[in-house]
Amino acid sequence: MTDLSNVNYNPDVLNCLANLSNDEVFTPPEIVNQMLDCLPESLWCDPNAKFLDPVCKSGVFLREIAKRLIDGLEDQIPDLQTRLNHIFTQQLYGIAITELTALLSRRSLYCSKNANSQYSICTEFESEEGHIFKPKSEHTWADRKCVECGASQEVYDRITMENHAYAFIHEKARQELELDKMRFDVIIGNPPYQLGDGGAGASAAPIYHKFIQQAKKLKPNYLIMIVPSRWFAGGKGLDDFRDEMLNDKRIKEIHDFPNASDCFPGVEIKGGVNYFLWENSYEGECLVTTYENKKIISQMKRPLKEQGLDIFIRYNESISILRKVLAFKEKSFSELVSSRKPFGLATNIKGKPTLYIDTKGNITLYQNKEVAYFDRKNIFINNHWIDKYKVLVPKAIGSGDSKVDYIKPILAMPRSACTETYLVIGPFDDKKICENVMTYINTRFFHFLLTLKKNTQDAPKRVYEFIPMQDFSKSWNDKELYEKYGLSKDEIKYIEEMVLPNKELGNG
Repeated sequence: MTDLSNVNYNPDVLNCLANLSNDEVFTPPEIVNQMLDCLPESLWCDPNAKFLDPVCKSGVFLREIAKRLIDGLEDQIPDLQTRLNHIFTQQLYGIAITELTALLSRRSLYCSKNANSQYSICTEFESEEGHIFKPKSEHTWADRKCVECGASQEVYDRITMENHAYAFIHEKARQELELDKMRFDVIIGNPPYQLGDGGAGASAAPIYHKFIQQAKKLKPNYLIMIVPSRWFAGGKGLDDFRDEMLNDKRIKEIHDFPNASDCFPGVEIKGGVNYFLWENSYEGECLVTTYENKKIISQMKRPLKEQGLDIFIRYNESISILRKVLAFKEKSFSELVSSRKPFGLATNIKGKPTLYIDTKGNITLYQNKEVAYFDRKNIFINNHWIDKYKVLVPKAIGSGDSKVDYIKPILAMPRSACTETYLVIGPFDDKKICENVMTYINTRFFHFLLTLKKNTQDAPKRVYEFIPMQDFSKSWNDKELYEKYGLSKDEIKYIEEMVLPNKELGNG
């Protein structure tokens, strides 16, 4: 690589761009080069190697590849202009996601928004687009949804500038580009993460997995993409994709950033991000590398899928702890946790601040961060739970940061219910059992196992599945739990690094 670190080197303009949105972020050159470092060095000396970025935004991936090829092919093609022409016309290809990013990508790669202009560093292109294409692409609607990407017709009928029908995952556009006739050595990029699906509020459906699946169909030698890490354990509509990924032994490396700002400064992506290396000829275990503050904090070669589990265990050091817990073959604590809307009451249902005249019908209603009164005659689901003791826990907890995302359980007495802001644990006939359950919830051991399936704010019933059931005729603390499961000093230290103490919960 050419040394560009001299004192006269100007800041890279691609480090200074504002992101399009939290879902379509520009990839910093530093991260791009980390991703490229995963590829064999021999590629940079191969004049026949072909590279595709199917989701060009700033053109940074192709630009950084070009830099490496310019150096690597110097001996084989000594004349610089001949070398540049060869690289840009024979080796580098991109598909822009919008007209704007097409212009930006051409400017980054060719030093001109028009590939055939007098300012372009490639002198052989006849067209303005060069090899960064933006074909016209349309959604295919059926039942108000795009059959190929899942976009909502209701949402995209209102958008006048860009229809977000990304060419790489829409068949007619791919046919126009004749991608199926080309063989790429490397497909690399940072795909759009989600599309609005017409649901309430910020409801959105993930879309990044469709780019990964389509890229595999082109059978490249290598595939590298940087995407949200929500697919590891959760994510709307990602169950089948997760199963595909966990059973794909061609995934050679995963580089995981639990805090997305380590990759994308100033951007919050719940659950973090990761980039992976998929190698067509590889079959084996995966090298999992975890980063914190841009430094490697953990690295282990292991199977993507632990026996009997249907998710990816994110943290390497968690594996031995989880294996010890699962070896007891105890029932799951999730059996005590209700599904969403335990009493059939949506979040927007509100009780009254004062008692009704008919006091017999009054029950306490736990709603969004406050308590009110509600007529029990209007509860039609799990009505028999009303007169029992219960523990309530929020359905959304924190931000996905295991260190500080604490559950604050609530003891709900008989004659009470809640909206879908909460889940119910129980119910129980005895108040003391509830109190003992709460001591268990308040342990760092409990929170640690919770975070293995919880990597966003959302905390439905399924995130409690790795937490074992206990004997709730007694209270629990961390020391007892560590001893019960035979955890080593290193394992205990790791749990207590992952879950910081909280005096409010009594574990500090």
